[in-house]
Amino acid sequence: MSSTNIKPTYEQAQLHLQIYEQRREAKLRQAREWYFKNFFPANFDEAMKLAPSMSENGAFFNMVVSYWEQACAFLNYGLLHEELFFETSGEFFGVWERLKTGIQEGRERFANKQFAANLEQAAQRYEKWIESRSPGHLAAFREFGKQMQVQRSKAAA
Repeated sequence: MSSTNIKPTYEQAQLHLQIYEQRREAKLRQAREWYFKNFFPANFDEAMKLAPSMSENGAFFNMVVSYWEQACAFLNYGLLHEELFFETSGEFFGVWERLKTGIQEGRERFANKQFAANLEQAAQRYEKWIESRSPGHLAAFREFGKQMQVQRSKAAA
């Protein structure tokens, strides 16, 4: 649902602000902080070790992924203005970058082909959008992520 060159409606802007306001909730902030400091899985099994079911880390994982899955569902259904969302909400892409390493295996194991599907669809469009506006950004972003993972590994050793 591309909305390029179409001005956001008042309703879209209001929903955008409401979604942003939810990010300020204390527990979700804590979950987002945990996710970006600690969630660097190379595959599905590592993801399950980092965020096991019924654990605090598992709850943090679910909060972050479900928050962005919902926001991206609003985006994919056209309730949010795509360009405005991409310009101001890049965090969803960072969530997807870490999630995608084990997503196919997770979908198969839990027999849920739709898990994080809205997040994935939005991320695919975002990749094209950002590269058309800022060539090289994705490569730099991914390199930065690798450096963060190395630093995290060194700190844990």
